[in-house]
Amino acid sequence: MDFQQLLNDISQQFQSQSLLDWAITVTALAYVFLAAKEYAVCWVFGIVSSGLWAWADFFRYNLWVDGLLQIFYVVMGFAGLYAWLFAPQKTGEKVAVHTLPLRQQAYLIALGLALTVMLGFLFKQYTPTSFPYADAFITAFSIIATFLTIKKVLESWLYWIVFDALAVALFWAKDAVLVALVMVVYTLMAVYGWRQWRAGVAAAS
Repeated sequence: MDFQQLLNDISQQFQSQSLLDWAITVTALAYVFLAAKEYAVCWVFGIVSSGLWAWADFFRYNLWVDGLLQIFYVVMGFAGLYAWLFAPQKTGEKVAVHTLPLRQQAYLIALGLALTVMLGFLFKQYTPTSFPYADAFITAFSIIATFLTIKKVLESWLYWIVFDALAVALFWAKDAVLVALVMVVYTLMAVYGWRQWRAGVAAAS
């Protein structure tokens, strides 16, 4: 693909985006940015983005597996909002950013890989996805990363960085150039989130 063709593809895909597509993208970016700043309102944007995405998956794209994942994100959004905003009001203790011991990280990685194999098999057998195990990897570790984000575990951003970067490659391979560029932005914002939370951990130590 030459540079001119790339620009043409981006332009065509840009023009084809609906208002719903832009609403999903903008609210998702707002979620990542506000999460990096540790603002509890980030979960509201995450709930809206995932809810809209689920609706699009079910009623526009017929992507039921991803739609169910987005519903999971909606539920986790409410859990995150409670953990960051309402639970501290009851206990008087704010959830602080912290790191996870290496042994626990190893357990989580092993769990993520096991889920990848299981989901990859299911995706390959029962869905039309082009990259079943890559999709499974992203799904498995995004679930783990969501729980870690709710708990304000610093390493959660490393998970987001890895599979956002992988998503860039997957969408590029499917010629979804604009979506790939959006995932580049998500990856860079995840790096920003990692730096923000790491600075907070360093300042508290």
